[in-house]
Amino acid sequence: MADDLPCCETKFFLYVLIIIGLVTFAGLMAGLTLGLMSLGLVDLEVLSKSGRAQDRIHASKILPVVKNQHLLLCTLLIGNSLAMESLPIFLDKLVPTWAAILISVTLILVFGEILPQAICTRYGLTVGATVAPFVQLLLWAFFPIAYPISKVLDWMLGKGHAALLRRAELKTFMDFHGNEAGKGGDLTHDETTIIAGALEMTEKTAKDAMTPILKAFSIDLDGALNLETLNAIMTMGHSRVPVYYKNPNNIIGIILVKNLLAVDPEHSVPLRKMLLRRIPWVPENMPLYDILNEFQRGHSHIAVVYKDLNETKQTMQKSKEDIDNLAIKSISHDADTTLSKADAKKSPPSTPAFKKKHRGCSHCILDLENSPIPEYPPNHEVVGVITMEDVIEELLQEEILDETDEYVNIHNRIKINMNTSQEKALESNSIQYSSMPSPSTDSGLPLVQSVTMTTRQ
Repeated sequence: MADDLPCCETKFFLYVLIIIGLVTFAGLMAGLTLGLMSLGLVDLEVLSKSGRAQDRIHASKILPVVKNQHLLLCTLLIGNSLAMESLPIFLDKLVPTWAAILISVTLILVFGEILPQAICTRYGLTVGATVAPFVQLLLWAFFPIAYPISKVLDWMLGKGHAALLRRAELKTFMDFHGNEAGKGGDLTHDETTIIAGALEMTEKTAKDAMTPILKAFSIDLDGALNLETLNAIMTMGHSRVPVYYKNPNNIIGIILVKNLLAVDPEHSVPLRKMLLRRIPWVPENMPLYDILNEFQRGHSHIAVVYKDLNETKQTMQKSKEDIDNLAIKSISHDADTTLSKADAKKSPPSTPAFKKKHRGCSHCILDLENSPIPEYPPNHEVVGVITMEDVIEELLQEEILDETDEYVNIHNRIKINMNTSQEKALESNSIQYSSMPSPSTDSGLPLVQSVTMTTRQ
């Protein structure tokens, strides 16, 4: 009762200090319970590695404390409970019972719950790092009581509480960090678009990015490189052109357009005599990341997309094994061919000048003279082709337009040819130099060929 301790004596002030200490301790425990427990382990690891300089220091101090979350939770709650239960006992020595209950509830509510939790919610990282040594001391002090309870919680609820964002949640999380969202983020539109494209590419397959075989440009293996064929190749503007045998769906390889620079259209060189490269086969349900990894090997930047008519649930595993087996067989076959050619090095056959030199892997070359023409299995149906550019466009989620592409301007509903500016430039140059001799007079090449080669350059 109030009569037990007269006012203004030493013991009275000692009890007042104890009451203030209990309220402060209870507030600290309540604030740390909300502040530290709201800091996830993943968030702290991210801050300790890539946060600001001050945040990295704070996170490094807090990580050892919150590593065992259940033990920390039990320690803070035990300390908070002891302080709140002890407060009315000391107040009862100074004021009447009803006043002790009223004052203790008010002090705990205002100074032990509301203010500390509001502060620690806003500045939890800074407060937690400041009192981390004190919390570590409390962990050791309450360890005999808190540890058994924490082990029971680990057994009932599980030990780990590190929650990672799922793919869709991470994509939305990145959108919120864009400066266009208006939430204070500093990521640009291009950055958020590329991140979203990288996350969505896992769910996309070759079928989503390929060019249908009916729209793909290709040339016949039995054809000749005359002026009409070369002009058609140059007009398309591709760096690699697929080559088919008999049927446009039967693509057997590719030819690099840069290898055609030394070809004279007047000679009509057969395409079979040119340096052809193998083209990989990929199933239509192959993920784009796997196709990108295939392109990164450097064997080819274009692939044929086929559909398995006898598709089952294990198609992906079998198709990957088939691709690996085809690569191994082609390497072993070309290695044997290379050895046989090395033995006959004394009397090499005559080879055109444009076919003698090539760069890249030797097993990527399609040797039609010493090996049969590749054939597709009966259950494989070619449905399209896919290039490195197609995969990058899915990653960027934007079209990559070059000088020869055509696209439709949806605002003006007109088709725009990116090559128009080059043609106009050629026309203006031809008008300016109309007084100069004709290219056919100087170089012996037709005028159409000269214009085409100039456009390609």
